Amino acid sequence: MFATDEHEPLAEILNELGLERSPLLERALCHSSYAREAGMSPDEANERLEFLGDAVLGLVVAGYLYRTHPYKTEGDLTKIKAAVVSQDTLAKRAATLGIGDLLRLGKGEEELGCRTQPSILASALEAVIAAIYLTDGPQLARDFVLRTLGPDIGEIAAEGYQSDFKSALQELTQSRCKATPRYVVIEELGPPHDRTFVVEARFQSKRLGVGVGKSKREAEQEAARQAMGTAATWVGADE
Repeated sequence: MFATDEHEPLAEILNELGLERSPLLERALCHSSYAREAGMSPDEANERLEFLGDAVLGLVVAGYLYRTHPYKTEGDLTKIKAAVVSQDTLAKRAATLGIGDLLRLGKGEEELGCRTQPSILASALEAVIAAIYLTDGPQLARDFVLRTLGPDIGEIAAEGYQSDFKSALQELTQSRCKATPRYVVIEELGPPHDRTFVVEARFQSKRLGVGVGKSKREAEQEAARQAMGTAATWVGADE
């Protein structure tokens, strides 16, 4: 069932926006594996809601960027939007909201630890957005998206061109090797209020680059930049 604890992060945001639990919110947190095991119809899982939520999310983020960044080019806006609605960003925000703990999963997925799987978390967040859109309307869905992803939008937009490097690296590895790189924090330096992160970009068994930054995202971008600079020496080497 949906969160009953009013202090759950997701419940707190919904309460702040004046939103209440609904059957569609329940469905948004029902994975297809649970629906199959429970003998439910496919429509009672969250996959169709995920489809709609993806479209709503994209429209909200695109509209917000268009209004708030009048001097950025179409190309810049496209790159920022792609980073904001990426699986990585959505999964991290879904985890912050505690969505993993609220999901209904089948026994197999539960045993495999799928509550923390990025694709499942990101899809569930999109389904929640769709449930709010259908139950409470476009404006409250927009409010939820911007309340939830606002910090990510601001951070990614502030980085500007840097959002290119991770996207470019992922496109390269997918097109040449049918796989994506990983980013691993190998060190955190400094006090909690002034952290510096050291991140490795890894692909298969290779270390592609190391980045340092004041945020994990900044360090990841630097690691990806280094990786792109040496791509000719590693890409496709395991083919």
